Amino acid sequence: MASFDLNLLPIALAIFEERSVSGAARKLDMSQPAVSVALNKLRLALGDPLFVRTAHGMEPTPRALTLISPTRDIMQRLHTDVLASETFNPASTTRRFTIALSDIGEMTFLPKLLDRLRRDAPQASILSLSMAPLELSAALENGEVDLAVGYFPDLKNRNFFQQRLFSHDFICLLSADHPHRSRKISIEQFLQMGHAVIKAEGRSQELFEQFLIRRKIQRRIVLSTPHFMSIPFLIASSDLIATVPRAVGESFAQFSNIKLVEPPFEIPPFDLRQHWHRKYHKDGGNAWLRAVIAEMFSA
Repeated sequence: MASFDLNLLPIALAIFEERSVSGAARKLDMSQPAVSVALNKLRLALGDPLFVRTAHGMEPTPRALTLISPTRDIMQRLHTDVLASETFNPASTTRRFTIALSDIGEMTFLPKLLDRLRRDAPQASILSLSMAPLELSAALENGEVDLAVGYFPDLKNRNFFQQRLFSHDFICLLSADHPHRSRKISIEQFLQMGHAVIKAEGRSQELFEQFLIRRKIQRRIVLSTPHFMSIPFLIASSDLIATVPRAVGESFAQFSNIKLVEPPFEIPPFDLRQHWHRKYHKDGGNAWLRAVIAEMFSA
């Protein structure tokens, strides 16, 4: 078996079905001499003539007949289990999709995504998690995580694909009762106010902090917290100001007593993207989820 050429088996099957070497050659898109050579190799390997020329064409020997059924099974399994394209049906899938998101990402993406899954993939579910950059890279590679959606500048390896969704910038939050009435705050007011600062794991917030450092802007920090979710309640009940990604601020304004004001300087926007490992680029479920996210959030 170590030296047996399995590529000869489909040729034997074609000769059996066509009952001629020339017919097998046409079916396999090979030359007739090439089929004859292959048949001779198979005869030599098995020690049997396999096909005998008769008035009715090339008739199989008993030894050839023992090859036909298992060869058909092998070819069918190859086509259905190996070569056939995966068909993903969102309506019937029970797959759990794992997505790496920051808490900002959850607020931005999950409400709309869950609503879409409820409609198009009602039996599917989502696991949202947060990981350190090195852990996330490994998790995407081994399939533990399907997608990383948000701001992940560390996923630059050539083994990762990425797709830009939209650009994001920052907005300032004030209590709705704050005496400031303009849609934009001045740099003097920004520096005079007490600030609530989020020291979270999300890399996007680091962009704002780095911007301030480059511009040598020093705020009067009254509160530092690692939690975004406490910010709307803290701002609503105080005279503090906080600067957060715009989508986060817009979400907070929907359910808390806060208002949005533009910051006093132009903060460079950043891109939110979805990232996936090249191993799963052709995976049907992964491709479907990527298409859904791109459709809903691309701008």
